[in-house]
Amino acid sequence: MNTFKQEERPFLFVIDYSKTYGICEPLDLLDTDFIQYTILEENKTPHIKQAFTFNSIPIDYNSYKSKFDLVYHAIENGDSYLCNLTQASKIETDLSLESIFQHTKAAYKLFIKDLLVVFSPESFVTIKGSEIHTFPMKGTKRLADDPDGTILMNDTKEAAEHNTIIDLLRNDLSLVADDVQIRRYKFLQKIKTHNDELWQMSSEIQGTLQKYYLEHPGFLFDKICPAGSICGAPKEKTLELISNTENYDRGFYTGVFGVYNNQEVQSAVMIRYIEKTSEGLVFKSGGGITFHSNAEQEYQELIHKVYVPIF
Repeated sequence: MNTFKQEERPFLFVIDYSKTYGICEPLDLLDTDFIQYTILEENKTPHIKQAFTFNSIPIDYNSYKSKFDLVYHAIENGDSYLCNLTQASKIETDLSLESIFQHTKAAYKLFIKDLLVVFSPESFVTIKGSEIHTFPMKGTKRLADDPDGTILMNDTKEAAEHNTIIDLLRNDLSLVADDVQIRRYKFLQKIKTHNDELWQMSSEIQGTLQKYYLEHPGFLFDKICPAGSICGAPKEKTLELISNTENYDRGFYTGVFGVYNNQEVQSAVMIRYIEKTSEGLVFKSGGGITFHSNAEQEYQELIHKVYVPIF
């Protein structure tokens, strides 16, 4: 990433959750049979012309509850204030990964042949000139349960979760930027799915990127990844808790992908994620656990996030 930046050569990058694996390819050499992406081009998505099936088989509640209890006990002990607990749900669909990529409506989409498809609503960081912005997304409600979004905006548990992530992201940006401040606080986005509609709550934080990190995007993303919204706070201790509790490999799920193009970087958190495994397709999803969390509600949130935005 640093080399391509110094050469002013536009490139695509994909970084996994643990910063163990990644892809970095110049756009002029990108093999579109292997990897495809779109960023902020949802209006160009073609409508699907045939009916399709999409069924999920989530982890059973008792298994989820045992993991939830481990996280909640750690929170009671003060080891974490917020922990993003995720799991993989098996899915059954007659759609291919590439077909899902082509027909899902999302701001940030990525397809890697025979591996994964992402249709994420969540921006990670954008860089324009020396300005860096991040958009933590934390807080979800079904429109059917909250038609105008007021329940989500006033929910104590969701507010605590959202504010914790804002503080974490402000701290993360302060590692690489100066004059870090909240630009927009708690705004709602409506997310459509193949069978439902959801509210998602976000905020915007901005800062002025330090010259060293402006010139070295590889070091920049190494410093601020993984994204705070998909781990928790305090960050290092919560990463340990996630590793000890989830008992599965997130892989590229909750990693970051993006594009450098001239003086601009657009990137996204890799949520809303389907992966091809030896046992079939899985959809990885989850949510933030705090002291105010209820296991049944968190389990339902994990299930509600298993969808494809095709409509």
